[in-house]
Amino acid sequence: MALVSDFADTVSSPGHTQRLQKYDIRRAAVLGAGTMGSRIAAHIANAGLPVLLLDMVPANVDGAKGDRSTLARKAVESLGKSKPAAFTDPTFASRITPGNFDDDLEKLKDCDWVIEAVAENLEIKRALLAKVAPHLHATALFTTNTSGLPVTQIGAELPADLRKRWFGTHFFNPPRYMRLVEIIATPESDAEAIDAIATFCDRRLGKTAVPANDVANFIANRIGTFQMLNTFAIMQQQGLSIEEIDTLTGPVIGWPKTGTFRLADLVGIDILGHVAKNFLESTHDERADVKLPEVIEQLMAHNWIGDKTKQGFYKKERGADGKENRLVLVPETMEYRASTKPNFVTVDMAKNSDSVAARIKLVMDADPKKDRAAQFYWQALPELWSYSANRIGEVARTLVDIDRAMQAGFNWELGPFAMWDAAGVTRTVKKMRAAGKPIPEVVEKLLAAGGESWYRADGTEYFDVEFGAYKPVMLAVEHAPIASYKRSNGVFAENSSISLVDLGDGIACFEFHSKMNSLGSDIVNFVKKQLQPESDAVRNFAGFVIANDGQNFSVGANLMQLLLGIQDEEWDEIDWSIRGFQEMTQAIKFCARPVVVAPFGMCLGGGTEISLHAAQRQAHLELYAGLVEAGVGLIPGGGGCKEMLLRALDAAAVVGGDPRPGSVDSIETIKGVFQTIAMAKVSTSAEEARAFRFLSDTDAISMNRARLVSDAKDQALRLLNEGYVAPVMRRDIAAPGESVQATLKLGVYLMREGEYISDHDAKVANHIARVLTGGDATAGTLMDEQYLLDLERESFLSLCGEKKTMERIGFTLKTGKPLRN
Repeated sequence: MALVSDFADTVSSPGHTQRLQKYDIRRAAVLGAGTMGSRIAAHIANAGLPVLLLDMVPANVDGAKGDRSTLARKAVESLGKSKPAAFTDPTFASRITPGNFDDDLEKLKDCDWVIEAVAENLEIKRALLAKVAPHLHATALFTTNTSGLPVTQIGAELPADLRKRWFGTHFFNPPRYMRLVEIIATPESDAEAIDAIATFCDRRLGKTAVPANDVANFIANRIGTFQMLNTFAIMQQQGLSIEEIDTLTGPVIGWPKTGTFRLADLVGIDILGHVAKNFLESTHDERADVKLPEVIEQLMAHNWIGDKTKQGFYKKERGADGKENRLVLVPETMEYRASTKPNFVTVDMAKNSDSVAARIKLVMDADPKKDRAAQFYWQALPELWSYSANRIGEVARTLVDIDRAMQAGFNWELGPFAMWDAAGVTRTVKKMRAAGKPIPEVVEKLLAAGGESWYRADGTEYFDVEFGAYKPVMLAVEHAPIASYKRSNGVFAENSSISLVDLGDGIACFEFHSKMNSLGSDIVNFVKKQLQPESDAVRNFAGFVIANDGQNFSVGANLMQLLLGIQDEEWDEIDWSIRGFQEMTQAIKFCARPVVVAPFGMCLGGGTEISLHAAQRQAHLELYAGLVEAGVGLIPGGGGCKEMLLRALDAAAVVGGDPRPGSVDSIETIKGVFQTIAMAKVSTSAEEARAFRFLSDTDAISMNRARLVSDAKDQALRLLNEGYVAPVMRRDIAAPGESVQATLKLGVYLMREGEYISDHDAKVANHIARVLTGGDATAGTLMDEQYLLDLERESFLSLCGEKKTMERIGFTLKTGKPLRN
């Protein structure tokens, strides 16, 4: 895999910083405060930039008396209430300045990037561009967020100099969470301007910036809309239900768990209808039989357009028992019935595999004459693959760009060509020929060149259709996954659940690869051994990173191992396991080499405990961290309570604060961490994780998940360059004491009396209170860290012996949800 940039040599070029000074983006503006425009503004605010958000002056505003910027102002207010949250921290709303097109265009002179995001109407866009152009400064970048109109045509009447700085930047909704930005150049666009925005989107906005051709619907909407409309047609042909389609087009093939119809409800059926109509009107593809289903028209006529109107393909209805029941639409009658769980033997078998590639191969190997799921896949997937193959050169130059767009824009684990490789190109083409299905010309070209797959050499090379040969997959150095380091540098040590990978420059990475990255004894013992002072790893490497290439950092300790131990009453074994986990986190904290943890996605329970003990944390923006042990009837037993107490006491010692036991400042900070642990709070962003004290003020945040490993490695090198010295065990921790413990327990009592919590919740919370205040120690008694670890272990073991704890663990393992008992 060639480690260079997708856009010229922007990212890896040694002259990169100097070359991009021409387009230094420090302030932005968004024109149009609708759903998309306002959310783009919010995410730019998340990146730390001030943003000007402009919209029309409403016709009913009376001169200067009314609020002439009410549309933009109300949009910012709505952002604060939006779900999913648009801001990573609600205070970031202050970075957006509302305004209007009549009074505030002069303010655009201070903006380095202006994004047009008004209605999808060519004349409306052109009229606004003509009004805006005179107010932009000489190096301002001007882009459109159109979802399908020709970018060149929109900007055709702009001044010649501005046309060099005009191109498309198509965000996907919601912009905070969807990684894709399609960048659509025109024949006149300046390459440096394109590079500047691509780099900014990558580094500052955390986006996967993919170059797209200036054709209708660009890449992701073109292929995604075809897939959705074709799925409708197949559903009708094969007599499948909505729930069945959502099961078949979900995680089993590496697509989001929403499936097709739940996704439509989430996005909005009106938006789907608009995109589909634009697709059908603007494209002239080989599949003329793909049409807008009548049910879409009917749903829009009824205003049943999904979640925003509380019904679409699905709706929820409260039954006589007070419980909410999910109903599903029957398209033939336009009536709702109770939703049922589909049952497909092939799908159930495929779910046993953790590999999406293996699952795709399994469902495609099934006999379509005997299995309804196989029948669907044998029609839907080859048609998707053929359609995608015919788009190479039209929507994007390479198949790699198409795959990246579908992964980032629709959250597919694999793009269509990687999916085809998983099924086997030569095998499927042979079956397609036998069935009389048309074979795309580019596929024939691949096979004629001796190719058997779209990618080869572990995905580091792809078949370039234009040149008829394999070329290296171009990847920015900073985007290299751990897998690429494994190929280039090798693995220093490993077992079935964890590897120690050489990242180069004297830094190694502990990579989890257990199921859901759960933390079992194999991971615990491995990390503990490798971080011992005289280990080969410590002698060979100057620093360490803990990260992985998975969907989530870690879901926490292996609960199945724990449950089996509880059921067999192996208390000594459980005690040994807790001690081992504590020894691992202590090894991370006191290692002579700096250990940087890179948490992302779900970082729960033991995952958060590992993170808390690192020398530094380099977190991804989308971090869902939490000490969630209370949800399964336990307390954090790997040092989580200890570290949170230390953070609370340190916070109370800030200038002007009183850290002494029993002081108001001390009690308030301890109450804060007590509530975080006892309520099993989980952050909704890295910014909130900082507020919960899972991250400190000195920890760093990466906007782009693809850069996380590289950023964490840089942090380890920075610590080394600054002369890193490992901390020593603290022995001067002043016990908060019994009075603080009584205060915390009084709060628990009142919560129980108010029936906000159960008896077992109260028992768990009281254990947490005891640990955080030093057990039976009197206020001010000096404790060391080991004393607090012993308190944690005692409470953890005690709760393991509770029947309700065992019930909670079993329920969570079965359902993935907490039990309130």
